[in-house]
Amino acid sequence: MISEIEGFHVVGFVENMDRQRCSQSINSLPIYWVDDIDELSKDHQAVCSLGTTKRKRFVEQVASHDMRFATPVHPSARVSSKSTLGDGTFIAPGVIVASNTRLGQHVRVNRGVLIGHDTTIHDYVTIQPGANIAGVCVIGQAAYIGMGAIIIDRISIGSNSVVGAGSVVIKDVPDRVMVAGVPAKIIKENIDGM
Repeated sequence: MISEIEGFHVVGFVENMDRQRCSQSINSLPIYWVDDIDELSKDHQAVCSLGTTKRKRFVEQVASHDMRFATPVHPSARVSSKSTLGDGTFIAPGVIVASNTRLGQHVRVNRGVLIGHDTTIHDYVTIQPGANIAGVCVIGQAAYIGMGAIIIDRISIGSNSVVGAGSVVIKDVPDRVMVAGVPAKIIKENIDGM
């Protein structure tokens, strides 16, 4: 998807868990070992689009090599000119972000997501396809919003919490819990994101 955005061209991928993967390729593009990207950092930018709220460790590894982070917005997305996106945030196709909304750094907003006005989404949040977050909501750091979830207006989702796919959230969700169902109820406690 990033290659479809004007001004962006994917030149490779970065690996930090298994150096042997670097002998392979993805879509005919090289895979670089994270400690070997110093030369790339001079004239390239990175995007960490891992579908997990635990991508902070990887982002910090890449940043330690003086790599800057791009903030790509797919041309089919609509982000209000009155809203802000933090470094490294990725907006996928079909996303709509209403006015006066603030997305932090390294937020992953997947295809077809709707985000209402005056909403704050903190760093490292993952929002999966088709989720609908109403206006005046607060989504805490490293929260995970599952596919097709609905969060009604004026709701807060705690840091490191998970909203299950298809859930309907009608009351605030505390930190470090998993909620699921219609209406969403706590089904797991003391978690650390997804």
